[in-house]
Amino acid sequence: MSQPITLVSHLLCPYVQRAAIVLLEKGVPFTRKNIDLANKPDWFLAISPLGKVPVLQVGETAIFESAVICEYLDETQAPPLHPADPLARARHRGWMELGSAILNDIAGVYSAPDEASLQLKAQQLAQKWAQIAAALSDGPYFAGAEFTLVDAVFAPVFRYYDAFEAIAPLRAQLSLAPWPQIEAWRRALAQRPSVQQAVVADYPQRLQAFLQQRNSFLGKLLQPAAVSCSL
Repeated sequence: MSQPITLVSHLLCPYVQRAAIVLLEKGVPFTRKNIDLANKPDWFLAISPLGKVPVLQVGETAIFESAVICEYLDETQAPPLHPADPLARARHRGWMELGSAILNDIAGVYSAPDEASLQLKAQQLAQKWAQIAAALSDGPYFAGAEFTLVDAVFAPVFRYYDAFEAIAPLRAQLSLAPWPQIEAWRRALAQRPSVQQAVVADYPQRLQAFLQQRNSFLGKLLQPAAVSCSL
């Protein structure tokens, strides 16, 4: 791109990670501008009608919503991360939407006020993972050997599971072990340079602190005795 690219970000936002992964996969030079979502600056609200990150600034033009940003980048920058076939491309977009639904369920997990609410969200997640497992290729990525936008969407999802696995009382309820093909996909994504570089080095510690500060059932579980290993 001839115009300067800025990714307006928050350090923990999984939707920002999607856009960063796509930019990194395509080798597009960009700068990050992190904001405090609890104290949104006026200039940010002027370019983000929904008040959310990410926002991609392409020169003087701002694009908001992560799915729109990823699609724009895929239309304008090589290599393409969507299938060439329109039917396959539409199918991938559907799975990307399911990735967003999983993020909503994960937010329900870490915000659940009690154990019953958390268990309900865990069950909803399990149902979705079973559907995904049935759709997965032989790997290493969602559709096979090639990394796609679906992979960019799901890589940030798996980061939450790294945190959940460190919480002994939740390990069984939120385990991905019933779906070894998903675990293999998760490992392949974790090794991808774009996925590794999409977050700051201390992201695991920041995520743990965020979860611990929640006024929720999970926040109460995050006591020293409940955490069996460091993130």
